[in-house]
Amino acid sequence: MNCWRQQIQIKKKLRQVAANNNSTEVSLYDSIQTAVGYIRQKGYNGTPDAALIFGSGLGEIAYEMGLDREIPYEDIPGFVSTTLEFHRGRMLFGQISGVEIVAMDGRFHYYEGYSMQDITFPVRVMKALGAKKLLLSNISGGLNPGFVAGDIVLISDHINMMGGNPLIGRNDERLGARFPDMIEPYSKRLGRLAEQYAMRSELILHSGVYLALTGPCFETRAEYRMLRSLGADLVGMSSVPEVIVAVHAGLEVLGLSLVSDECFPDCLQPVEIELLLKRASVGSKIIAGLFQSVLKDPDF
Repeated sequence: MNCWRQQIQIKKKLRQVAANNNSTEVSLYDSIQTAVGYIRQKGYNGTPDAALIFGSGLGEIAYEMGLDREIPYEDIPGFVSTTLEFHRGRMLFGQISGVEIVAMDGRFHYYEGYSMQDITFPVRVMKALGAKKLLLSNISGGLNPGFVAGDIVLISDHINMMGGNPLIGRNDERLGARFPDMIEPYSKRLGRLAEQYAMRSELILHSGVYLALTGPCFETRAEYRMLRSLGADLVGMSSVPEVIVAVHAGLEVLGLSLVSDECFPDCLQPVEIELLLKRASVGSKIIAGLFQSVLKDPDF
């Protein structure tokens, strides 16, 4: 009898400890509000209509911004720090083509050792600031034999092969539905605006499916063959977690990718990071023009 009573007491204590732990746990929603509060405290009182994320070497559009202010990532509560020297690591606030925007000059990656929640946290914050649309760019390897290095591709869909999902865990209905529909992760409406500009400018804009892997190593010949057989036109190491969270948050998404190298198994060449970044620098001007045209379109 005494043994039974002791077990009851132990169970009560364990429940009390669990309750105490839960009461001190900071929710994702609260962390987002803390980050927004800090940004407001630093003097940004605007309401951005759009959020932008620049990929590796693709920050050219930052020079087209009428900047109000910038805040280093490491200063914002809840943000981690980028470990890549070619990502500036700052949040920008200002206007492009008369549209109020907030932008990430550089992103976080899963291969840097951060969690899916860490790398997508800025998307949550930009949404909480008021953003309704997300325009993002990245560099990728071209799997489609119709693509060549330097091409710009409108991302029409994606395949998540990163082995994780930023929505795993307890869902907060204030941030989005438990089971978001991914039937159209990339807005066809915004995609058409980009295509219309490309046609007017006589710019070749391909369309394709982006497949995300964790990295940081590049793929083997056999892996490239497999990825192509799965229906992928591009392969990269980013963007998909951010798009999943954007859809969960109710943001319209436009994604553009620069083909930085050709991943054709039978004529594969060793990857040169410096060459990839050089191509990204050239392609960045084209992507900046596409983003600007979409932002200033009356239908945006």
